Amino acid sequence: MYVPAHFATADADALIQRLARRWAGVLVSVDADATPIATHLPVLWNAETRTISGHIARANSHWQLGEGRGLLVLNGPEAYVSPSSYPSKAEHGKTVPTWNYEVVHLSGRVEWFDDAARLEKIVSDLSAFHERDRAEPWAVGDAPRPYIDALLRGIVGVTLHVDRIEAKRKLSQNKSAADFAGVAEGLRSSEDPLAREVGDLMRAARALSDEPDGN
Repeated sequence: MYVPAHFATADADALIQRLARRWAGVLVSVDADATPIATHLPVLWNAETRTISGHIARANSHWQLGEGRGLLVLNGPEAYVSPSSYPSKAEHGKTVPTWNYEVVHLSGRVEWFDDAARLEKIVSDLSAFHERDRAEPWAVGDAPRPYIDALLRGIVGVTLHVDRIEAKRKLSQNKSAADFAGVAEGLRSSEDPLAREVGDLMRAARALSDEPDGN
């Protein structure tokens, strides 16, 4: 992925965790005929081991590709940016549409597994990750044991051993202060909730960059 310096993020781990909390990842592998195969799946990121894991349906033939290299894409909020949001449009007209977004690409070795204990841990950890803010979080132990055992037989686990991380936050950082502010306010006033979220991210990013470094 092309990541200019002004769109790079200093804390890729935090971005990965935040995106994985809200969106499924897209795991991409290539078969023997060089045809890309992709599966959407919820994932868990382990910053210490540099691994990201999840599971897919056993009926999904993706796992039958076996071990090899893979790419997992985590998309975040995104929004169209109109040239009309730039104050500089009135000055010289040299503005064009663009797209603001957050995304992470993780590449590495793909490992498939169907060990029952390991699968149950993935399911339990994923459930805990997504249920933790609920008043009465669901846990695997809430379901009958035979039912869980049957479901575990129907899935295959996957772990991506990550050796490359490309994290990008394209939030108009390359624009002038006036144009940046115009885009942020334009997005924050949109009827599209994702556009408003991108506008809020822009404002938060600019506030962070304006903080004194303490030296």
